[in-house]
Amino acid sequence: MGEDTDTTRTLNHSFLRDHNYVTEADIISTVEFNHTGELLATGDKGGRVVIFQREHESHEPEFDYLKSLEIEEKINKIRWLPQQNAAHFLLSTNDKTVKLWKVSERDKRPEGYNLKDEEGRMKNLSTVTSLQVPVLKPMDLMVEVSPRRVFANAHTYHVNSISVNSDHETYMSADDLRINLWHLGITDRSFNIVDIKPVNMEDLTEVITAAEFHPHHCNLLVYSSSKGTLRLCDMREAALCDKHSKLFEEPEDPSNRSFFSEIISSVSDVKFSHSGRYLLTRDYLTAKVWDLNMENKPLEIYQVHDYLRSKLCSLYENDCIFDKFECAWNGSDSVIMTGAYNNFFRMFDRNTNRDVTLEASRESSKPRAVLKPRRVCQGGKRRKDDISVDSLDFTKKILHTAWHPTENIIAIAATNNLYIFQDKLNQEMHG
Repeated sequence: MGEDTDTTRTLNHSFLRDHNYVTEADIISTVEFNHTGELLATGDKGGRVVIFQREHESHEPEFDYLKSLEIEEKINKIRWLPQQNAAHFLLSTNDKTVKLWKVSERDKRPEGYNLKDEEGRMKNLSTVTSLQVPVLKPMDLMVEVSPRRVFANAHTYHVNSISVNSDHETYMSADDLRINLWHLGITDRSFNIVDIKPVNMEDLTEVITAAEFHPHHCNLLVYSSSKGTLRLCDMREAALCDKHSKLFEEPEDPSNRSFFSEIISSVSDVKFSHSGRYLLTRDYLTAKVWDLNMENKPLEIYQVHDYLRSKLCSLYENDCIFDKFECAWNGSDSVIMTGAYNNFFRMFDRNTNRDVTLEASRESSKPRAVLKPRRVCQGGKRRKDDISVDSLDFTKKILHTAWHPTENIIAIAATNNLYIFQDKLNQEMHG
């Protein structure tokens, strides 16, 4: 993705509500492609999940509004289940409750029943003198969304992660202090697999910030903490995974120690690579790639917005330092993506070590508009089009992004707008 990145669509999340100003309820809080990339779901702080479906008539990756459903409270995460039949299933969670939803389509209806009339009422059997074979007649496409299961009463603290296991039968939900394992068919009980709650809450030193299952090994999971550590757990070793199999931690450089060190080292997101070999993490200033076989330090460190290092004091005062940025892999694990401020998002090519800063904005979202790389400068000489670090808008932040599982199509959530961009040349990045 780079200079030939072509934008295709901007979708405004408040399009269901008739107003121009942004309310808290319209702010997008999660965005997720399904396993084929044909469907894209977003959740917002108002408790709505909106599903978009890819249009195949056009050559552009058009995603059109398919369905929305009202839940209550902010949607923290959405996860699609791998498709088993014609219907789609997804999990959504707010702070306390996980729900399983079925999304199905109907474009035919049965006609010609023997025992019912056209209105669905039972006929008088004495009037039935001959039998006919019911037929399916075409009808306008209907998309139906129905809640199938509600998984409640298992979390005392706010749920920050849900992850579907590769066995397709179980999933986990994580809050600040505990991780629970659920069977998708059983709603009234879950198994607690991680519990870091101390006997005395005054002894609490860290919280769980994110958790994910390994993409191929159903016994492995990883969770990240506010202390900047990652713990890999193996459910075959013990029912309660309080003793991790591996601890990934980077030793702190004493010369960099400051009042903000612990806050900015907190891991806000962790994602397994598609191959399952690597972990991608995001903290406040950096994105890191870890090799599962190397615990003592990250394999790669990428500076997302190092120019903010001198601004941490004011970012602490306006609470931005606590923003939780997510991160994403492309389909081949060769490029990583994460968000920043001023509606900027960053991409890093792991093979060439090139990186680019792009902007999601109304101007760049006109059809076939080309995204121009942006540069932030700190004092000194400024090139034309450079943006001064002092003029960045910290209210415009890209926290949530998603990458299509196989193609160079990305979804970027910017406040209440969903931007969808495509790379026309399928080249990862240009210098």
